[in-house]
Amino acid sequence: MDGSQIKKKISIVTPTLNEADNITELCDRVAAAMTHSPYDYEHLVIDNASTDQTVGILRDRASTDSRLKIIVNARNFGQVRSPFHGLLQATGSATIIIASDLQDPPEMIREFISRWEDGFKIVMAVKDTSEESFVVNVLRRGFYKVLKKFAEVPLIENATGAGLYDSSVIEIIRKLNDPYPYFRGLVCEIGFPISEVQFKQPTRKRGISSQSLYSLFDVAMLGLVKHSKLPLRVMTFLGFSVALVSFFVGLYYLTCKL
Repeated sequence: MDGSQIKKKISIVTPTLNEADNITELCDRVAAAMTHSPYDYEHLVIDNASTDQTVGILRDRASTDSRLKIIVNARNFGQVRSPFHGLLQATGSATIIIASDLQDPPEMIREFISRWEDGFKIVMAVKDTSEESFVVNVLRRGFYKVLKKFAEVPLIENATGAGLYDSSVIEIIRKLNDPYPYFRGLVCEIGFPISEVQFKQPTRKRGISSQSLYSLFDVAMLGLVKHSKLPLRVMTFLGFSVALVSFFVGLYYLTCKL
């Protein structure tokens, strides 16, 4: 076949953990979003050691759908490393990340691809409004404002991580070889212009979120440490201050003893 006739491929990556209630609808909506697309596609689902029926449902579907590919982790590698590993397995001309809880509507895939066709190598989903609880929404927005203020690179406020990333972006990330990245900041640090797709984030309709307060705090601290010198400067200042106080206390006791 003439190389010019080979269709470009889009890789769609979805991390999952105990999403048996959502995974069938997700796959259906992803397939519908790619219907009549001029591109071939693969839907790569990386499961983070689910304990429900998620993997069984995926395997049954994959037996009749050659586009669906599954990675099943031997254990839970966390919400940072598992999705990132799945991302690095993508082979398409562009890679789309979409959440499995349906809070990032798969219908945005068409808009992601449209922006990519306009020349953007990075397209990010940004929630303009959200149906999540008021307290969580306030805390999340507050974190983004703090991170944006102290970060050394311009970050996209309220980005969910969902979006499209050109193969050239994925290759740069692969070469960086960061084992524990803050992905939303890492793609901003690369420097390519970013197109933002605004959307209203719906509430989770089925299942229970795997994200705990600790995991959210862990990601928040990861973003702050990875893209700001503030924590290092604060720790250096505190260390110097404690050492200085200790020196004078020791000098005082020595003087008293003498």
